Amino acid sequence: MASEAERLVGFLYEVGLLKRYKRTGWLIAGVKEPESIADHSMRAAIIASVLAVMEGASPERAALLSLFHDSQETRLTDLPYLAKPYVSKASNEEVTEQQVRGLPAGVAAMISGIVAEYEGEGSPEAVCARDADKLECLIQAIEYREHGNQNTQAWIDSSLAQLQTASAKRLAEEAQRAGSLDWLTRALAGDD
Repeated sequence: MASEAERLVGFLYEVGLLKRYKRTGWLIAGVKEPESIADHSMRAAIIASVLAVMEGASPERAALLSLFHDSQETRLTDLPYLAKPYVSKASNEEVTEQQVRGLPAGVAAMISGIVAEYEGEGSPEAVCARDADKLECLIQAIEYREHGNQNTQAWIDSSLAQLQTASAKRLAEEAQRAGSLDWLTRALAGDD
């Protein structure tokens, strides 16, 4: 039987798959080299922390929820929304339970608790993390559109429709108005 350390290292290797697995919805949109799940989760965690500060919630907790929100995709992969009506799958909580089996009890409880909180949507941090997931998708869709892919409007629209917090809605409006490199122009002009 594997030791806790072996299982923990195995989990860390498993989570590394998220760096290689691509976000499949972008393939449907015609994006030739879409972002990885880890790419998405990293920016979503930063967005979650920003939204949490704006909404009076814990930025650390919101970022942590975002970091683990797609961790089940090491086993499920990133199923595009088009596939969901045709595929039955275990809940994210069930997948997480399998992923953390045999890990040190404290680590397993922490990860399971994070996923349950995110999926439960009850805490202010979970709301911010879920909004961050959608806002990150919206921003990524705008970037892909700026790089020549004209098939991303549906992702922008669906992400926008799912935002809950006033802060996320305000940032989404600005993201649609601004160009993705407007910040660079300001930085080069010393107008930060």
